[in-house]
Amino acid sequence: MKASKLSLVLTTLLGAVLLSGCENNMVVFQPQGPAARSILDLINFSLVMMFAIIIIVFALFGFIVWKYREKKENLDYEPPEEHGNTVLEIIWTLIPIIIVVALTIPTVKTIYALDKIPKGYEEKEPLVVNVTSADWKWIFSYPEQGIETVNYVNIPEDRPIDFRLTSASTMQSFWIPSLGGQKYSMANAETQLYLVADNPGSYMGRNTNFNGKGYAEMEFEVQSQTQKDFDKWVKEVKATAPKLSEKEYEKMLEPSHLGRKTFSNTHLDWVDHSKGQSQNYIKPELYKREHGYPGKIFKEEKLETDHNQHGTDHSQHGNMNEETNDSHGGEHNGH
Repeated sequence: MKASKLSLVLTTLLGAVLLSGCENNMVVFQPQGPAARSILDLINFSLVMMFAIIIIVFALFGFIVWKYREKKENLDYEPPEEHGNTVLEIIWTLIPIIIVVALTIPTVKTIYALDKIPKGYEEKEPLVVNVTSADWKWIFSYPEQGIETVNYVNIPEDRPIDFRLTSASTMQSFWIPSLGGQKYSMANAETQLYLVADNPGSYMGRNTNFNGKGYAEMEFEVQSQTQKDFDKWVKEVKATAPKLSEKEYEKMLEPSHLGRKTFSNTHLDWVDHSKGQSQNYIKPELYKREHGYPGKIFKEEKLETDHNQHGTDHSQHGNMNEETNDSHGGEHNGH
């Protein structure tokens, strides 16, 4: 028994020593914008609440075990039969309700606040950036500036960014941990996410929704710049970057990994995947090259056709029954 306890202690100490050298890079706890700070405040509040609950529960557990432990003077003690205590039952029913309410109120308030421009930035005009996700890359379109980037996005500091998210294929999740929470991008739909970067810097973003073999490497860089540097970058792109053709864009949407690309126009000139045009660019048969088996598109039209065919069959069946009844009626009349 003593040997097993000693082994457990040594294993725990060894694990602590080995893990102490690991890098602790939890960017969620290093917010670089108001949205990320709101989320961190909510996380910290939840952690404090849970820690307080754990302390109280373990303290009560230890007190009860110690107080009602077996002792020499109570070896023959038999507790009286009881049928419940109304006051205690009300207390331990109300406590979980209070805990849930205490966690729900700040959570709901934070979620609704994140759907708006961060507080303090309402008077600043947001920069609109259309985000189109594809397997396995991110495409950023600047409709006001008329430029487009792939797998990186430059934004001005201290200005709200209006990310408008959609997908050219499967559903993905857009997340920049240093700046805010995640939001889904879906084909034929548009979701909206407001973020602000407090200072110039480089922040990594990624897809957090599993969508196939290339999911793990579906990352992008967010480069926060001063407004002056951002305007300078836009001018350079418009002057030097090549034009994106529809044929090249269609090739770019195939399931694959790409490096960074920059264009002096946007694919919004001919397609907006949030408005029901994605089906023209989705080619599920190409997934066989990456996964070993082809994808498949399920169309609602087929279900409607089948339903109509069933309706026609029932109608024909009903007519046949009527004809049969008429013929039987003639035979009976003959009799």
